[in-house]
Order: sequence, then structure tokens, then C-alpha cells
Amino acid sequence: MTRDKNTGDDVDPSSQTRAEARAAVIEQRTPATGEDTVTSSEAPEEERAAQQREAAEAAAKYDSESRVRETHWRPVGLLISAVAIILALYHMYTAYFGTPPTLIHRSLHVSVILFLVFMVYPPTRGAQSNGWRIADGALAVASLVPTIYMTLNYEEFVLQAGRFTSTDIVVASLLVVLVLEAARRVTGIALPILGILFIGFGLFGRDMPGLLRHRGYDWDTLAYQFYAGTEGIFGTAVGVAASYIILFILFGAFLAKSGMSQMFNDLAMAIAGQGRGGPAKVATIASGFMGSINGSAIANVVSTGAFTIPMMKKIGYTRTFSGAVESSASVGGQILPPIMGAAAFIMAETIGVPYTTVALAAIVPALLFYISLIVQIHLRATKLGLRGISRENLPAVMEVIKERGHLLLPLVFLVYMLFFSGRTILYSALLTILVTIVVAMLRKNSRMSFRDILDALEEGARSTLGVAVACASVGVIVGVVTISGFGVTLASAIVQLSGGILFWTLVLTMLACLVLGMGLPSIPAYIITATMAAPALTMLGVEPLVAHLFVFYFGLFANITPPVALAAFAAAGVSGAKPMATGVAAFRLAAAGFVVPYLFVYNPDLLLRGVGLVEAVTVVAAALVTILVISASLEGHFMEPISWYFRILLVGAGLLVYTFEIPWVGLGAAIILAVLAIQLGKAKKNNNLSYSAI
Repeated sequence: MTRDKNTGDDVDPSSQTRAEARAAVIEQRTPATGEDTVTSSEAPEEERAAQQREAAEAAAKYDSESRVRETHWRPVGLLISAVAIILALYHMYTAYFGTPPTLIHRSLHVSVILFLVFMVYPPTRGAQSNGWRIADGALAVASLVPTIYMTLNYEEFVLQAGRFTSTDIVVASLLVVLVLEAARRVTGIALPILGILFIGFGLFGRDMPGLLRHRGYDWDTLAYQFYAGTEGIFGTAVGVAASYIILFILFGAFLAKSGMSQMFNDLAMAIAGQGRGGPAKVATIASGFMGSINGSAIANVVSTGAFTIPMMKKIGYTRTFSGAVESSASVGGQILPPIMGAAAFIMAETIGVPYTTVALAAIVPALLFYISLIVQIHLRATKLGLRGISRENLPAVMEVIKERGHLLLPLVFLVYMLFFSGRTILYSALLTILVTIVVAMLRKNSRMSFRDILDALEEGARSTLGVAVACASVGVIVGVVTISGFGVTLASAIVQLSGGILFWTLVLTMLACLVLGMGLPSIPAYIITATMAAPALTMLGVEPLVAHLFVFYFGLFANITPPVALAAFAAAGVSGAKPMATGVAAFRLAAAGFVVPYLFVYNPDLLLRGVGLVEAVTVVAAALVTILVISASLEGHFMEPISWYFRILLVGAGLLVYTFEIPWVGLGAAIILAVLAIQLGKAKKNNNLSYSAI
């Protein structure tokens, strides 16, 4: 094995020789039949089983949500299934008929979620004994106490206006302990540790140094803050989880049961599979679609990655780069409308704008991010002389549409309901779930039996556990931040440290988001960064929507930013690469996407809000040029290797184009054209035009 000088990845020597030799390695044919030769000695079924085992192992290692308990006693399994199905049906019922009072509804949601967590997730990986099951059963029963107490004493909570009893504090303390323990089991150790640190910050505020100092609060006050209002555990995050998020997760479960994921994979294969580096482009497209719906980067990596990573490795991409592609694309799915992994609903609720405003604003930045990925994938394939999958081994677009195209109808219906019908989001989500069931019945290969419907309800409720517990535990952090005023303090500190200069404020906010988002799922990462980092930008006049999109991007990118890049580490578990090397490769692959938030902060017209057609086309075109040249400079290749000084020039020229000042735009365009002409001349000289980027 040798090493690629630009990436440090291990590369097979055959991929570094002449283009003909590389192509021969990629697509071997037998003289008699012309069919692709299967290089593995295993049968396809065995290969798929092995890939699924690798994905399951990666999920168990890096995704806490996949470490569920084995249920051997049938009555317990039936109880868990029944509670999960009832929870799903309850939320579908309330979406149509309305919810109970806010605190009762949210406390019920949290208590049932906690009940399921303690029944499904063991305290440690090896804790499968009967003793642990009995203890967890007791915790599950205790989880119901907060909602029972809230329901029986609701009027007193409303009327007592901040006065609390000792029983209130006992129940509130029980809830805090249960929420943090459940978060530890489902999301990992990072979130509960952060919650405990903030509790300590709330308790010992008088002893804190400098800007961190505040009046301090006793435990009774903090516990009541967490439990008895909507600025703690039962705050906005849980409210959104108990209304919008669970319904859209249920929608995703019904789509998965109908075969939507297979349709996405097949459609992506048909569209991009034959191009250079086709499987990597397939991974990008399929992971983007699925990531927008399921809202979990790690789950997306291990599900779609089990299919796409082996394909990428088979055509010649390194294990490291294959994992980087899958993890970057999976993270990006959560910035892709219309669903955005459910974070769009929390953002809309937090800043008080319609959901459609958030979704429409996110379209162009999300597309720019994915364009940057595909461009670098294409240039890497060009550099290595990789080809795609032969046409005869790919499904035709029309065949995929004919076979499973009807499954796109629920998505089209959802977009219509959300953007054009004028109905509420809850009603739109509920009706879309029902439409999905009906549409699936149109073809035998997607038709769902009554058992399938029950399974989808149960799987949807189970998939909600991680999000709901994360939202509840974030309520502890938000409660302390709210009562102590720490969010304003941190924002002021960031602005002071940056000297009030927008660029340095953006950089410091980005770094804060990357640190705060380490090891956290996307939704709690957004809530924490929006609470503590976004105010720094709004202080300098950045619009709230723009500021929140900025921190949302970098909270997500923490999943592919070393040293704690969980999505990349999970992809490494599937690809067999080194985790840290995969994290570094994913960070580099997504680096052009890191520029996108800066582009829309400096020119909010990129979000297409209140701009005319000419202005919209101009700003999108300029942003596209900037992203393309930065992607080429990061990859260091366009028809021929690009010299390091030309790469620096391209980055600078791309940014000049985005200034929209005629002299600088002209200079930037001239530099770009000159570098491209030089690259074209090199390619002609080396007779290498067949490996151009076109």
C-alpha cells in the first residue's frame, strides 16, 4: 500500500498507475459474457448479512440508542409494545382533537418516555441479569409518579404562583434524577454531565469567578424551576417533541415500513450510479434524503452506510474516504428541508416564526452544502481515475419510479399540506401518516398489513425515545440558563472578546457551537447553542433566523469535527477505517460547507427572504461560484493537480466574487478564469482531458 500525498489515505498502487489500469481494476469483465465479475467469494446474501453485522456493531459502539435490552419474557415484551403503540396513538389522537393542558400533556409525554427507556435500555451494556431488570422495573414505575402528581395537583400548580411544598420538591427531584439517568442510557454520558455541571453552576453561582458569578439558588428553587413551569424540563423542547417531532418520526417509521429507504437507494443509484465515483454520489443523495426524515446522523450512517460504504470501497475509494462521505452526507440531511430532522420545528417555535419560513430559508444553504460534497467526490474520483457502476448493473430511473415511485406521493402531499394548504403542522403530519398507509396499499411490494401498521407505531414510538429524553434533559440546562441569565452573560462575553467585530464574533460563536455540540445529538446540540451562543450574534444586529441557522449548522457539524466526531466514528466502524482519520477526512470533505453559514450571515438574501428574482439569482450564483472554487481548492485537483499557491488564490478569488463590489468581483473572476486556463493547458499538455471534471 502507498499513501495519497494529498490526503494521507492508504491507496492501492493500482489506483495510482495509468487510467486504463485503474479502470480495469474497477470494472472487470469476463470475455464470454461481459458481465461484472463478483470479486467476493461470499454469496450476495452472505455479504449483506456481514455488512449488517458490521453496521450493528458500529451502532452499538457509537450510538447509545442502539444498545437495547434483550427481552426474553414475552409478557414484558408485550407490555413494552403495548405502551409504545398507545403512546403513538395518543399523540395521533391529540393531533386531531387537541391536547390536555400544557403541563399535563408534556409531563405525560415525558413520564411514558421514561417508562419505556427504563424498560428498554439497560444501565450498562452487560446489565442483563434479573436483578437489574427488577431495579429498572422499579425506575419505570417511578417514572409515572411526576405525571400522576402533576395531573392530581394541576390546579394548585397554576394557582400557587411560585410557592411550593416539600412534596413538590421531592417529586421534582425524582424527575431530574430520572431524566438525567435516562439521558445517560440513551444518548451517552455527555448530556447528563453537562446537565450536572449546570446544576452545580446554578447552586454555587455566588462562588463563581468573574462573568460567571450570579446570585446563586438553592436546590428547592432550581427543582421547582425544572418541574413546575415551561422554562425547565417541560419547556419548549419537550413541547415540540410531544407534538411535532413524534408525529414526523412516526411518519418516517411508516415510510420505512413501506420500503421508502429502498426506493431512495434505488433512485439514487439510477440517477448517480454511473457517473465518476457513482456510489459515493449515491451515498450522498440517499443519506441526504433519509437524514432529513430520521433526524439522527449516527442512525443514518449505520443504516444507509451498510449499503453505500461497501460500494464505495469496491470501486476504489479508500475506507477512510468512504466513511467520510457517508458521515458528512448523513449530518447534512438534518439541514435539508422539508423536515430537517425535526429541528426546523424547534427553531420555528424558539424564534416565533412559521415553520415554512425556516424550511424555505434553509433550502439554498443545504443545496450548497451538498453541491460542495458532490464536487469534491467527483474531483477525487477524477484524480484517482475511478469510474462508476456499469449501466447494466443499475436500475433505470423509470423502472424505480414504476416499481416504488408511488411512495413519493406522501412526501409531495406533505409539502402541499405544510406550504400550501393553510392547515396546522399537527393536522398535516397526522393526515400525511394516514395518506402514507393508503398509498402503500397501491402496490403489493409496499402494502402494509395490520401487523405492519402496529410495528410502525411501535418503532416510531421507540425511535422517539432518544429525541424526547434529550429534549427533557436539555430542559435542565435551559432552566439554569434562564434563571441565572447565563445566556446573556455568555453572549456579552463573546461580543466583548471579539471587540464587537462581526467576523470574530462569528468565529468565536462557531467554536462555541463545535465545543457545545461535541458528543450530543443534533436537537439538544441546537437547543444548547441557540440558548447560549445565538444571542451573541443578535446583539450585533444579525436577524434571529439567520443567527439560529448559523448555530444550528455548527452544532450539527460537531458530529464530524474531531476530536469527538461521533458520526464519523460510526462510519469508521462500518468501513473498517481508523476513527480519528475518518473524522479528519469528514471534516475536510465538509470544509466548504463550513463556509456556507458565513455566506448567509454576510448576505441574508441567500436565504431568499423578501428578495426579487434578479437579486436571488445573483446571490445564489455568486455563492455557487464561491463554493465550487473552494471545493476544488480543498481537493487540490481540477483536470490536473492544483499547485498550493493556486489553491490559496482560488479560495481568495471565490470570496472576492461574493463581495458583490464590481472591482473585487471582476478581480476574483479574472483569477478564477486564469487558474482554470492554466489547468486546462496542463491537461492538454499531458493529454489528460479525458479525466476532466466535466
